[in-house]
Amino acid sequence: MSQDHILGGPAPLTTEVPEPGAVTVVVPTYNESANVRQLLRQITESVPARLPCEVVFVDDSTDDTPDVIRAAARDCPYPVTVLHRDEPTGGLGGAVVEGIRTAGSDWVVVMDGDCQHPPSLVPELVATGERTGAALVVASRYIKGGSRAGLAGSYRVAVSRVATWLTKSLFPRRLHGISDPMSGFFAIRRSAVTAEDLKPLGYKILLELAVRARPRGVSEVPFVFQDRFAGESKSTAREGLRFLRHLAGLRTASPVARMVVFGLIGATGFLPNLLGLWGLTAAGMHYVPAEVVANQFGVAWNFLLIERLLFRDRRRFRRWWDRLGRFALLANADLLLRIPLIALLVGRFGMEALSATALALVTTFVLRFIGTEALVYLPRRGTRGDQEESGSTARESRVHDHDHDHDRDHITHGTHETPGTPGATSSEGRAA
Repeated sequence: MSQDHILGGPAPLTTEVPEPGAVTVVVPTYNESANVRQLLRQITESVPARLPCEVVFVDDSTDDTPDVIRAAARDCPYPVTVLHRDEPTGGLGGAVVEGIRTAGSDWVVVMDGDCQHPPSLVPELVATGERTGAALVVASRYIKGGSRAGLAGSYRVAVSRVATWLTKSLFPRRLHGISDPMSGFFAIRRSAVTAEDLKPLGYKILLELAVRARPRGVSEVPFVFQDRFAGESKSTAREGLRFLRHLAGLRTASPVARMVVFGLIGATGFLPNLLGLWGLTAAGMHYVPAEVVANQFGVAWNFLLIERLLFRDRRRFRRWWDRLGRFALLANADLLLRIPLIALLVGRFGMEALSATALALVTTFVLRFIGTEALVYLPRRGTRGDQEESGSTARESRVHDHDHDHDRDHITHGTHETPGTPGATSSEGRAA
């Protein structure tokens, strides 16, 4: 990952330390070379005169977008940073988190790099937050004065409506006061975000911030979604699937929610179990061994769904065959434990068979859920610590690389930044 810090703007050379920006504009980009020059022009025309700012591009491009940014930044009267990621971890949402880490201002405004979000609204977003005391200010297309006019075609409009309805239905309390949870244009106080707590996946970072960071106080400002300046939308069916996975991960973040989903997945296992039993008995197998074999069909079905929908981010801790073996062992132990437990409840405690069966089902279900979390999907001893140590080393290496191996271009058309000047703060220092 490389980083360039570019200063621009017509001003005489001086050794004064520039005033820190009141807002950091974070722009995630992927092959937006045809748009970034126009975006910087719009920011220059509407933001610095009203609000001191800096702009941070977090770039995952495979084209010449970083070079275009560097060239265009020479005419900008504010700091422009280009942070290029070799591996786009977390997609656009991951890029935004990297930008928030780098931000040196109290306020961070996130916006797209295709000119569909008007930079003229940046000062108003920050001013609204200061006036209301809100930690999050969302630019909304769905309140009075807003419009989604820039959405291309009825298909994208329909997808946006369905996604908005789905997210608000799944998180009614967390998204209270947010009419446009799919918006990619918002301002958030830097102090309201702990970047390490975020787990972005795909391009809907506002949803991630609202649900995990839980900023105190939300306000909204209407905005008109503009037409793309150039190029085509990056929204694809693949991004849509990532969005659905992200929703599932957010919804099952708490143990209670995971247990509910675990139970629903378990209920779907009856179908392959019954189909297997029917097929085996129809082929002439005795019903007792047929039931044992058919139960494995249900176990395999449940394992596949749990792997995809519930514990996707924990699969890396064990090999697939290890996970499958442990899961199958727990599932079959559940069946073996249930029968003697029912007998105990009936014979020892005098419960009726129906009540005893219901209690045994609930008890073994809870035990199987706890066992699945603890024995199948929790990291082995030392795994988590080793990973954190490895991640820390990687972060330290990146900072070291920035300090020594990557040149930062200081364009002296604007304020000259003297190395070692007391009080001077670089983007690298903030990132560290």
